[in-house]
Amino acid sequence: MTYQASLSYAVSQDQQDSLNIFREQFHFPQHNGKDAIYLCGNSLGLQPKALKAAIQQELDDWQTHAVEGYWRAENPWLYYQQFCRNPMAPLIGAQEQEVSIMNTLTTNLHLLMLSFYRPAGQRYKIIMEAGAFPSDQYAVETQVKLYGYDPADAIIEVAPRPGEHLIRLEDILQTISEQSDSLALLLFGGINYYTGQLFDIKALTDATHKAGAFAGFDLAHAVGNVPLQLHDWKVDFAVWCSYKYLNGGPGAVGGAFIHAQHAAKLDYPRAGGWWGNDESTRFLMEKGFVPKASAEGWQLSTAQVFNMVGLKTSLQLFGATTITALSAKSLHLTGYLEYLLQQLKGIPFEILTPKNCAERGAQLSLFFGNQGKAIHQQLTKAGIIADFREPGVIRLAPAPIYNTYQDVFHVYEIISNIQTF
Repeated sequence: MTYQASLSYAVSQDQQDSLNIFREQFHFPQHNGKDAIYLCGNSLGLQPKALKAAIQQELDDWQTHAVEGYWRAENPWLYYQQFCRNPMAPLIGAQEQEVSIMNTLTTNLHLLMLSFYRPAGQRYKIIMEAGAFPSDQYAVETQVKLYGYDPADAIIEVAPRPGEHLIRLEDILQTISEQSDSLALLLFGGINYYTGQLFDIKALTDATHKAGAFAGFDLAHAVGNVPLQLHDWKVDFAVWCSYKYLNGGPGAVGGAFIHAQHAAKLDYPRAGGWWGNDESTRFLMEKGFVPKASAEGWQLSTAQVFNMVGLKTSLQLFGATTITALSAKSLHLTGYLEYLLQQLKGIPFEILTPKNCAERGAQLSLFFGNQGKAIHQQLTKAGIIADFREPGVIRLAPAPIYNTYQDVFHVYEIISNIQTF
C-alpha cells in the first residue's frame, strides 16, 4: 500500500473517505479551543451527539409514564435490551438469539464461567494468555479457587518467547495439544489490551474443541474494532464491554455471546434471575426457573435503561454502515499511522503490535523505554489524547468511525517535534 508523509495526502484521503460523515456525530474533547486529537477509543469511546436527546427521551418517559414506561415509553423498557441486541449481532457475526446485553464484562465472565468451567476429574485446567487484562486474571484465579484448586496448578499461561513481545499461535496450539487430557477451558482475549495483538479465534476454538474443552473469549478490545464470526467459528461463549470502540459511555452495559447449541438448551447449567425467565411466565411470579431459549436466558435483572441508552444510540450509527467497511478503513488508517511513525528520526521506540495487519485492529502500542511517560506528557500538552501503560508504552488507537487521516498526520507532526532527553 502506497502512503505519503504529507498533509495534502491526508486531506485527499479524508475527502475520499465515505465514512468521514460519522465524525460530525461525536463530541470531541477541546484543546485550546479546537478538537483534541483523540486516539483513546480503546479505553473510552467518544460521546455521540445524539445521546443527550436520547437520555432526555427516557427522562421524559419516566416523568410522563412512571412504571407504565415499561410498556408505553417511546422505547418500551420491557424490551430495552433487545434494542441493543439486534444491531449488535452483525458486529460479532452472531444470530440474535445468541446475544445478550446485560451486566458488565467481568460480571458476565463470572456468570458464563459458572456454565462453561465445570471441572471434573483430571479436566480442571484453564489456558489463558500471559499478561491478560487484570480483571480476567482475577476472575479465573477466583473461579478455580471456588472449586478448591491451586491457581498455580490449574491456570496455564501462554507467554511470548524470551525476547519477544507477541504470543505465537503455534505455541498456544501446542499448549492446548499438550494439555488435551486435562483442559477444561480456554479463555483468551480477542485482542490483547497491551500489545494490540489479534488472536486467531477460529484456530484456537477448533483446537480447543478437538481437545474436548470449551473455548471462551474476552472481546473487550475486539468488538466494534475487527470483524468477528462467532457463530460460524463455533465459539462457545464470549463477553465484552461497550464503552471502548462501541462508544456506550463510561461503565456502560456489557454483552455476552452464547452459541446457539448451548443457548437453546433450557437445562444448561447457569445462575438464574428474573429477567432470564421465559417472558410468557415471568409475571406469574411463580417458583420454578424456566429460562428463555436464548442467550437472554442468562440475564439476571431488569434492563438498566440509563446504562444502555448510550450503547443504543451509538449502535444506530454502526447500523448505518458495516463492520466490514469500518475494518477496511481501520486497516488503511492504522497502516498510515505505522508508515508515518517509521519516518520518525531521532526518537528511539519499538512498535509492539504485530506488523501483519491481519493480526491487529486499530491499536498500535509504542514502547519508548524510560522516556515513555515524558513523551506521553508532551503529547497531552500538544492536544493528543492517548493512553500510557507502564513501563513506557503509549497506545494509539485511531477509531475508524470518528478518526481521520489528518488526525494521524498531525500526530506524526507533533511526535516528530518532541524533544527527547
